[in-house]
Amino acid sequence: MLSESARMNSAAEARFRIQAASSYSRIIKVIALDTSSETVLRRLAGGDWEHTTFLTAAALSAVPPVNGEFSSMGWLSDLAGQPRNLTDEVDEADLVVMIATPGGRAHAAAIIGEACSQRRVMTTGLVVGVTSAPEAAMSKTLLQLRPWSLMIVIANRDDYIDNMLVALRA
Repeated sequence: MLSESARMNSAAEARFRIQAASSYSRIIKVIALDTSSETVLRRLAGGDWEHTTFLTAAALSAVPPVNGEFSSMGWLSDLAGQPRNLTDEVDEADLVVMIATPGGRAHAAAIIGEACSQRRVMTTGLVVGVTSAPEAAMSKTLLQLRPWSLMIVIANRDDYIDNMLVALRA
């Protein structure tokens, strides 16, 4: 009797396999939540990524909005410094990746996460620069990211993020 693995590799079972690669490609928005993570974002943006947009939310890292009221324009910008509309960017996305560094300057995670939640867009939080970060700084950042990230990755090395984006099909 054949094992299940051997049976699934047989010619008879091969006809049930999907022969073509998935034509579905994700549209990913990668957003730096603080000024420190912008350095990593700019390095990443120099790579060969398909359907991936790199943005910064540094305007939100300084002061969180009061009363939850804000314009969706001007909080995000592209790498050339041009303002981008948060609502439009999230509407286009299948996945939003938020990059932060330890220190609790990831206030933008709440606003971006809320916009993603309302539109049912998946979110991932990536924390970089953790090697020499104090525990208290890490905790502050994680408290800001956890409620708004379906997955959080704490990267000891910044180049791990490249591999993570490849795994997410960026």
